[in-house]
Amino acid sequence: MMAMMGVPILSIFIAPAAAAGLLLPMYILADVYAVWLFRGHYSARNLKILIPASALGIFVAFLLISRVPVEATKLVVALIGLGYLADALRKRLTGDVAARPADVPRGLFWGALAGFTSYISHAGGPPFQAYTLPQKMPKMTFAGTATITFACINWMKLPPYILAGQVSWESLRQIAVLAPLALIGAWSGYRVTRWLPERAFFALVNVALGLLCLKLLAEVGQAWWP
Repeated sequence: MMAMMGVPILSIFIAPAAAAGLLLPMYILADVYAVWLFRGHYSARNLKILIPASALGIFVAFLLISRVPVEATKLVVALIGLGYLADALRKRLTGDVAARPADVPRGLFWGALAGFTSYISHAGGPPFQAYTLPQKMPKMTFAGTATITFACINWMKLPPYILAGQVSWESLRQIAVLAPLALIGAWSGYRVTRWLPERAFFALVNVALGLLCLKLLAEVGQAWWP
């Protein structure tokens, strides 16, 4: 949730591409600590599917970054998230709440889309959630799988970000000041995840997903209809 909020907030002060590059090293630092915190809590099958798929999405995004408008990507991400929430509500109202197991075709599609949208604007959350939330994993398994998946995605984004000049020595010096906050954030997220009851945790995830999708739609509207 915070990864998706970071770029829009910083974009008030600096260019969006620079904001994405400035945040990436801080995310990687937090990822290292978070992966250690969530060690033992993950779905190996999902990781085997999502990590290679996200690598493909990152590669495609690197090739198309100059041709795909950021607003178009945000619109797709927002519609994906809202579509998932609408489908989840429909299933709850109709009583169709059976868990959907991980599978390769869906995992490859959603994983590649998560890698693609994460590369563009750190907005890989909705595609990831659209694939994993229907599996109804335990909260710690869900959180650990998300942590490891996006840690791998962020590391894979680093070389092309460096090639594009979005990550530089100057940005790394700026991140050094924020590093303690990144570690505190990772620790706080882990503690909150352990403390929250299962139902409250996933309710919060769904609410956050909905709010972020609405935020993305608002950004698209401001860009296309100022």
